[in-house]
Amino acid sequence: MTTVAVAVPGSDADAGSDADTGVREWARRAGALSPVLAVIALLLVPGGGGAQGGTGGSGTVADAASGLLVLICLVRVLRGGARPLTRSAAVVLGLPVLGVCLAAITSNDPGASLPGVARYLQIFVLVPAAVLVMIRDRRDFAVVAWALVGLALVEGGVGVLQYLTGTGASYQGADIRAVGTFGATDVMGMATVVAYGLVIAAGLALGGRAGSRNRTAALLCVAVLFVPLVLSFSRGAWIATVLALGLQLLRSGVRRAARVAVAGAALGVVLVGGFGIGSDMVKERLTSITQVTAAPDQSVTDRYTMWAAAGRMWRSEPLTGVGLKGFPAYRDSNASLALSSGSDTAGAGAAFARQPLLSPHNMYLLVLSEQGLIGLLTLAGSWVALLVAALCRRRPGPVRSSGATPRGNSRQDLNADCALVAFGLLAWQLIDFFYADIGGPSTVLMSVVLGLAAWWSLSEVRDA
Repeated sequence: MTTVAVAVPGSDADAGSDADTGVREWARRAGALSPVLAVIALLLVPGGGGAQGGTGGSGTVADAASGLLVLICLVRVLRGGARPLTRSAAVVLGLPVLGVCLAAITSNDPGASLPGVARYLQIFVLVPAAVLVMIRDRRDFAVVAWALVGLALVEGGVGVLQYLTGTGASYQGADIRAVGTFGATDVMGMATVVAYGLVIAAGLALGGRAGSRNRTAALLCVAVLFVPLVLSFSRGAWIATVLALGLQLLRSGVRRAARVAVAGAALGVVLVGGFGIGSDMVKERLTSITQVTAAPDQSVTDRYTMWAAAGRMWRSEPLTGVGLKGFPAYRDSNASLALSSGSDTAGAGAAFARQPLLSPHNMYLLVLSEQGLIGLLTLAGSWVALLVAALCRRRPGPVRSSGATPRGNSRQDLNADCALVAFGLLAWQLIDFFYADIGGPSTVLMSVVLGLAAWWSLSEVRDA
C-alpha cells in the first residue's frame, strides 16, 4: 500500500511548503537581480584609489561590475523591444548630461575633463537608470534594500572589530577609527554604507506591519548599525543620518516621531554614556562641528578654506565653471594660506601617508566650481526632482497589524516601506552632499541607491 502525504492548510507541512516556496521565490528574484547585487557584494573587496575627491581615484571591481550591469540592462532592453523608461524618468535622469557635457566642452582642458564626464554619467545617469529598469516590483525593491542592509551589517561588523582590537584607521594617535574594508584612505566609505543601511532599515521598520518578522528584523538592524556609525567618527554622516531619520519619522507620523525620538535618545545615552563607546572622543568630535572660528581643528579649517576657494572659482566662471576635474588645478591659486598640504592617513593595514586635498568636500560647491551655475541647476535639479516625485507619490496609509485592510488602503499599506526608504535615502544623500562629494570606492554604491530611490519616484509601482 502506498501512503500519500497530504498537506493540510494551516498544518506544519503546509507551513513548511510555504517557507520553501518563499525561499525559492527570493532565490529566483536574486538571480534576476544578480547584476545589481554583484555591485553591492563586490564593495566588500578592498580596492585602490583611495578617496580622491571629485572624480579622482582609480576604478574598483565594483565599478567594473556597474559597467557590466549597464551592459546587461542594455541587452535586455534591446531584446525586449519595450521602452525602458517613462518620459519623466528619461528627463529627470538625463538632465545631468546637459550640464556635464557643457562643462567639458567649455573647459580649458577638454581632454583632461573626459574622465570626469564618464564618472558623472556613470554615477548619476547610467547606473541609476539601469537599477531602475532591473527592479520590476516592490519585492525586487525589497531584495535590493535588504542586500544594502546586509552590506552595512558586514562592513559595520568589521568596523566594530577594528575599534575593539585597535586595527582601524588612525584617529587622535590611536588605530581605532572604524573604516571597514575601505581602508584609511576612504574613511567615509564605511560610514556611508552603514548610514545607507540604517536609513533603509528604519524605513522598512516604520513602514512595516506591526509584529511582522521583517519589521522586527529591521528594528534590530537599526539598533546594531547605530554602533559602527558612531565609531566611524564621521561628522557629516552623523548629521545626515540624524536629520534623515527625523524626516522619515515625521513622514510616518508626528506621535510616532516623538516616541521614537525619546527611545533613540535613551539608546544613545546607554551606548555612549553607559557603556562608554568612545564617549570622550564622540563628545570632542561633536563639539568640533561648531568650532569654526574658536580654535577649530585643522580638518575644519581645511574644509572651510576649500569651500571659499570653490566660491572664488565659480565667481571667475559663473555659468560653466573651470571645467570637470579642474578643482585641483585651480585650488592653490584660489585658496588662502590656512590650507594645509593634505590630511594624514594611517592604520587599517596602511602606512602613514599624506593624502592630497583635491576637492572641497561639498558636492554642491564642487559642481558649482567645476560646472558652474548651469551644471549645478541640471545636476541638483535632477536630485530635487527625484525627492519631489518621491514625496508626491501616494501618501502611505496607516499600517495595520493583522487582517485585511479597507479597500483603497491596501496598496498604500504595501507601499509604505518603499516610500519611507526612498524618501529617507534621498534626504540623507542631499544632506550629506553639504559635507561630502563623490570619490572613493564607495561612490558606486551611491548610484545604486539613487536607482533604488528612482524606481519609487519615477516608475510604475507594482506590488508583485
